[in-house]
Amino acid sequence: MSKQLTPNQIIGEIGENAVRGRFLAMGFQFDGRSRLEAGIDGIAEIMDQGRPMARMIAVQVKSTDSGRYASETEEGFTYLLRSKDLDYWKGSNLPIIVVFYRRSDDSFYWTEVSREIGSERRLQIDKATDVLDNSTVNRLAQLTVPKAGFGYYVPALGGGEEALVNILPITLPMEIFVASTPYDGRRAAAILLDGDEPARFDWVIRGGTFWSFHDPRTSCCREIVDLDQVEAIDTADLALHDDVDEQNKFIHLLRETLRHQTRQDLNWSKSRKILYFRAVEAGVPRNFAYESSKKRTDSDVVSVAFSDKEEGRVSFVRHHTFSPRFELMGDQWYLIVSPTYYFTTNGFVPHPHPAALLAGKKRLDKSSALRGQVIMWHRFLTEPDRTFEREAGGLFGGSEIEVEPRLRFGAPPAVQLDTRVPEDGWGGAGKKKPDVSEQQEGLFA
Repeated sequence: MSKQLTPNQIIGEIGENAVRGRFLAMGFQFDGRSRLEAGIDGIAEIMDQGRPMARMIAVQVKSTDSGRYASETEEGFTYLLRSKDLDYWKGSNLPIIVVFYRRSDDSFYWTEVSREIGSERRLQIDKATDVLDNSTVNRLAQLTVPKAGFGYYVPALGGGEEALVNILPITLPMEIFVASTPYDGRRAAAILLDGDEPARFDWVIRGGTFWSFHDPRTSCCREIVDLDQVEAIDTADLALHDDVDEQNKFIHLLRETLRHQTRQDLNWSKSRKILYFRAVEAGVPRNFAYESSKKRTDSDVVSVAFSDKEEGRVSFVRHHTFSPRFELMGDQWYLIVSPTYYFTTNGFVPHPHPAALLAGKKRLDKSSALRGQVIMWHRFLTEPDRTFEREAGGLFGGSEIEVEPRLRFGAPPAVQLDTRVPEDGWGGAGKKKPDVSEQQEGLFA
């Protein structure tokens, strides 16, 4: 009796050849394994415009002639992995993907197989995001970059882009006022809070010495210093001090001054060390309008999410937030702006479970969203300066007006990247698509 190939063998061979052709069309190499393969049909190598990059992906091909996949809908389908395949793949030193090829409609879908202990055997395939074509080359390239360490950069395939660095150069006031004081910081704060004048806390006290950019003799701080010991010192003498303790003291002063300057609009979370937009009323959103890089735009800096189950009930309130950090680089101080979010139940009460809400929002944020937030925070921090310039020029004809010393912030520097940072490099493993309301195109259009 002559040998005969089964239909499964034939469609399997057709599928591997079709997948190989698809990878080649995408600009990748694909080398099939021998007949001794035990769960990996081929190795795909990432290439950038014909240049091999020595970054490999192990590929298992699942082919079918026609018919529907398990639980298939217009949006996607599922696939249940065999236990022995999953056990085999967990020992791999390469990322593993499964490619699904259907001959009847010439469709190609793919998804990564997690190699973590206790991984789910059932794969979820999204027809909108998991198509094997040129739209997913950067996601595939991302799989080959090691995730260990403090962070990683995912190089995109092809053209470059301009990127913003999330640091704002600071212009410091010319003088720092130094005075002796008989009080420590806690006692001094209590005295100011008990006083008749509005308290202010843009100062630091350490070792019996008071520091502030404003003259304490002209404010309520006269109550906590020795008035005959107040002296104005060149800011550079303290800002560029070599002693680490003095630098830390100066950083403390910068943070307290920033809090004072933004006190009308931002709250400070002591536990999380963040500044976040304050809600005006419970359950009411708040908007901030500003000039983006090209046009006038606005952002909901306090957003209210309502419950799907109970009409009119607030589920949570999301506040735009950033973590301020000050760094001295050379002879220049910078404010490092790290955008994030703060969650409350109604705008005022901290949410009891913010971690899940934050993780969900972070999965939706791409590079454009982070860029837009850096621009927004720069515009917010410099709005008082622009307001002053408009009023000084329009009302007083450019004459000098005495104003209180303050920190002034320059624009975030831009750098030109040789390659574009892929969107998938920002969002981790999440594949959710942002709503139109979440895209915030106006921030950076």
